[in-house]
This record gives sequence, structure tokens and C-alpha cells, in this order.
Amino acid sequence: MSLPRLLVLTDRTQCAGPLVQAVATAVDCGARAVVLREKDLPEDARRELGDQLRAVLDPVGGLLIHGGLAGGSGSEAVHLSGSDPFPAVRPRLVGRSCHSADELARAGEEGCDLVTISPVFATSSKPGYGPALGLDGLARLLPGAPRAFALGGIRPEDVPGCLGAGAYGVAVMGAVMRDPRTMRGYVSALRDLPAGEATYPT
Repeated sequence: MSLPRLLVLTDRTQCAGPLVQAVATAVDCGARAVVLREKDLPEDARRELGDQLRAVLDPVGGLLIHGGLAGGSGSEAVHLSGSDPFPAVRPRLVGRSCHSADELARAGEEGCDLVTISPVFATSSKPGYGPALGLDGLARLLPGAPRAFALGGIRPEDVPGCLGAGAYGVAVMGAVMRDPRTMRGYVSALRDLPAGEATYPT
């Protein structure tokens, strides 16, 4: 399964308007992979929201990843929290949120296809997981990890540093949820790397 270098994580509480519209704008600006979180929603409502997001992503060949096991039942792609058990029936793509070396080791042993590592920088979107790793801390965690996406306070200007530390890509939530047009900055940052290192699109 193709995996872009840029993940967008949803959080409707940070959107100025409807979540589907925010994601549609982000897709128009270059987003090609979205992790549907919204774990507080009833299963039926979350499934309906997933169908709406897939309708936005399918025309551009985008990827919808369901956050957690419940919302991802029958999905080809899921992203697990640190405490979620590994699915009994393996989807085609499995990711896991990680915050420590032990969690990364577990994800590797499970055969996860990707991980998010956070928080790289201070962020109000994911409190309670500090202190921030910084680029040096990120680099120390990455050797041997599955394809890793740096998450937490990532700005477009941070993209080269995160990839230079060894991350496969970057994941963003708050900035894009608050203003989906900022997606253009992340896409440009991935395209504007030195010749031979540009990583967008993949």
C-alpha cells in the first residue's frame, strides 16, 4: 500500500467549520493521507464520517486510515493507540502511536507498517506526553523503528529537520485543522528539499 510522506490527523474540535470541509480543503491543497480520529463519536456516526472522508479522498487516490480498532473494523488501514491490542485479523496497513523507545520496539515486533512519534515539539493538541523530544531526541528513537512520522508542533519549516533526523515523513493535526490552507506549506516543504531528496508526491 502506497504511503505518502505527509499524514493529516483529524480533530473536529479545532475546526472553524465542518470537519469534512476542512479535510476537503486540505486535500485540494495536497493532502493525500488522513487519519480519522474522533474516537468519542458513536460507531455509526464515525462510520458515516469515514464514508464522507473516503468520498473526498478516493477521487485523488488518497488513503483513509481509521484511528483505533473500533472505528477501523473491516478497514484496510488502521492506526492504533499505544494501548490498543494488535488486530486479530491484520489489515493491509497498521500504524501505532508511540512516545517512547519501548513503544517503538513493540510496534517493530508486531510488524507495524508505520508509527507516529510524538511530541517532537511542544503542542497544545497532544498534552500529557511531554517533554518535547526535539530533533535530537527524535533522531535517537528512530534507528530500527518502522516508517516513522514526526508528530507534535511540526511547522512547514520543521520538515527538513525532521526528515534529516531520519523520519520517513511528518504528521500534522492542529495547524491544518485550524486552517487547512496551511497544507500548501507542508507540501512545498517536501517538494523544495535539495535535488534528489524531494519527497512529495510519492
